[in-house]
Amino acid sequence: MSRFLASVALTALLVACQSASKPVATVTPSPVKHPAVTDVVLQTSEIPRGLGACPGSGPMAGYLAKLRAADSALGLAMTLRWQQLQAKGALDAAMNVVGDGGTVCTSELGVTTDNKSVASFAAAFADQGQAERAWGSGVLGFVPPAPDQLEPGLVRGTVTGLGVSSWTYSRPSVQLACWRRSVYVVLVVVTNMEAVDFKTVTAAIDARIN
Repeated sequence: MSRFLASVALTALLVACQSASKPVATVTPSPVKHPAVTDVVLQTSEIPRGLGACPGSGPMAGYLAKLRAADSALGLAMTLRWQQLQAKGALDAAMNVVGDGGTVCTSELGVTTDNKSVASFAAAFADQGQAERAWGSGVLGFVPPAPDQLEPGLVRGTVTGLGVSSWTYSRPSVQLACWRRSVYVVLVVVTNMEAVDFKTVTAAIDARIN
């Protein structure tokens, strides 16, 4: 082999060795960006006609402060329920309550009154496992019915349209939906509203969760 060819062969070998030893770049997937809890609950543009936002709607701390000032017993009960979710891993939450007057802004969720109202709650967890366990044990006092304990008005699972981890309850004066989607648990309670309003609200919230 000539000196020139030997030089070329040696250079090619060195390049090949360097290429083989060079680490292969790995692509790290970007973390999923989840919406803020205040962006999950009912938005101003989605409020049914004739209803107005209650004071304190928004971050959970503000809602609880307003509720405690109006009704100390109910405010304490709701604070304890929120703390139970925090103990299960909840990182943040928001509550939005809208109504057409009366005591809807400071009433227990699901209590029948003569007024129209929509309450939406969302809590975010570190991962889906935590959210699933929290949903299964109950959200703000609303516990999923066991599959063998369903009764008229109670529906659980995919037939709700809100996924496997969901349940709904419907009667003329109150409609309720509670579900887990991604790292969130969501609760919607509607009183004295049409079924179409209930479905519109739950669908709008569920559509923006990832």
